[in-house]
Amino acid sequence: MGFLVAKSAIEDGNEVTIFCAGDGVTSLHDITTKEMQGVGLGTLSDHLEELKSQGAKLYASGKSAQARGITKEQLESLGFTPATPNKLVELTFEADRVLIY
Repeated sequence: MGFLVAKSAIEDGNEVTIFCAGDGVTSLHDITTKEMQGVGLGTLSDHLEELKSQGAKLYASGKSAQARGITKEQLESLGFTPATPNKLVELTFEADRVLIY
C-alpha cells in the first residue's frame, strides 16, 4: 500500500522519495516485486516502474539488503540506490513532509 500511495503522490505532481530499511527491504527481492500485490492494487513491480519513470528518488538500506541476501546490483536494477542511515536522516530533514508506511 505504501508504494501505491507514493505512486499516487507522484502522479499528482508531488516529489517522492522512498527509503526502504529493515524488513521493508525484503519486498525488494526480485520474485517478491513481481508477485506482491494488494487485492485490486496491481503488482509492486508495476508501482516501482511507474515511480522510476516519473523520477521518484529510491533508496534502500545497503546493510538491510545485504543481511537479506539482496545485492547492490539487484537494488540498482530496481532503481534503488543503496544508502546508509545517515542518508535517511538527511532526506528526513530536507523533506517538507514525511509519511511512514
